[in-house]
Amino acid sequence: MSRTSPAPSDALRPGFAEFVVLMAGLMSLNALAIDAMVPALPAIGESLAVAAENDRQLVVAAYMFGFGTTQLIYGPLSDRFGRKPVLVFSLVLYIGFSLACAAAASFTLLIAARLAQGASAAATRVLVVSIIRDRYEGASMARLLSLVHLVFLIMPVLAPTFGQLTLLVASWRWIFLGLAIFGSLMLAWATARLPETLRAEHRRSLSAGDIARAAHETLTNRQSLGYTLAFTLMMGALVGYIVSIQQIVFDVYERPELIALAFAGIAVPMAASSYANSRLVERIGTRRIAHLSLVLFTAFAALHLGVASFGESFAGFILLQGLTMAAFAIGSANFGALAMQPLGHIAGTASSVQGTIGTIGGAAIGTALGQAFDGTPMPLLAGFAGFGAGALVVILLTERGRLFGID
Repeated sequence: MSRTSPAPSDALRPGFAEFVVLMAGLMSLNALAIDAMVPALPAIGESLAVAAENDRQLVVAAYMFGFGTTQLIYGPLSDRFGRKPVLVFSLVLYIGFSLACAAAASFTLLIAARLAQGASAAATRVLVVSIIRDRYEGASMARLLSLVHLVFLIMPVLAPTFGQLTLLVASWRWIFLGLAIFGSLMLAWATARLPETLRAEHRRSLSAGDIARAAHETLTNRQSLGYTLAFTLMMGALVGYIVSIQQIVFDVYERPELIALAFAGIAVPMAASSYANSRLVERIGTRRIAHLSLVLFTAFAALHLGVASFGESFAGFILLQGLTMAAFAIGSANFGALAMQPLGHIAGTASSVQGTIGTIGGAAIGTALGQAFDGTPMPLLAGFAGFGAGALVVILLTERGRLFGID
């Protein structure tokens, strides 16, 4: 496995398995904060007098927009002061804003608290990618990201169940209390076990010039920009799915009791494909697998759109959407690794710039896709096919027409 040179604190770091689970747990703070809300949207709307069902999507969308707004701050801070202190500070904020969500007395206050909760959690995305990049590169980084995603993807199975079970015995506010408890556990684990991974010679100043030069390099590097834009389109599809799935299950198929099963049926293929990617990426190559996954994503999305236009059962929706999202899971890990590959010397800032573009751009187009819900799954499926085709064009331009090339 190719690795960067070890940081001075290497001897103190957790072992490989613990490191993967710890990174996945930090990333899972976001999956839990998003997916656990889906079963609770009707209850939140009723409790806070939200009449329009599409407006309830803002509980998810606000978190995503908040998640995208502060990544540009966390990256330079982590390049200057190190990964660990910035991570600890952000987790404290995440816990506090989770409690604010639980106490919100109006829908407006809830949306504001969700924005702030997402903004505090943004550090986990930037720092997990940066910490992994501090230690790994190329196919090794893609493999590790796949393993992190494998654990991370268990959350779409567990989170809706957690939300539903909570609603059986308590109000939706207890879901946010659960987020605060999980955040506290991750804070204690990271504080006790995670060493600083940024080498002293890689620390950068917070001068506007240094930050601007790092951001400029990130945005002008052909590989970085191309794979970031492709990832943004894929993120748009993911956000559109997350904000639409509750209404599709509840209103289109009229099976609200199966919302957790729907998440599980789609998440299991994603987890399986992430595991397969972790086993194959170093053998086959990051580019080849990333490009194949995008072609399959686009093909499955187009097939799903065609089948649904003639009418589709609930089981058929889960099957075809699961296949599409399995291809997404492979692409998302490998696109991120390819975007970061040439920028290890500015990993924090590069991760924050790429993450900001991917998250805000994905949230914007994904929310628009969710707002297009018309009582059928057709807008979502058309968006998936369109975003996949657009990402394929971006990659063709980035690679100058060459697909399935070697790393």
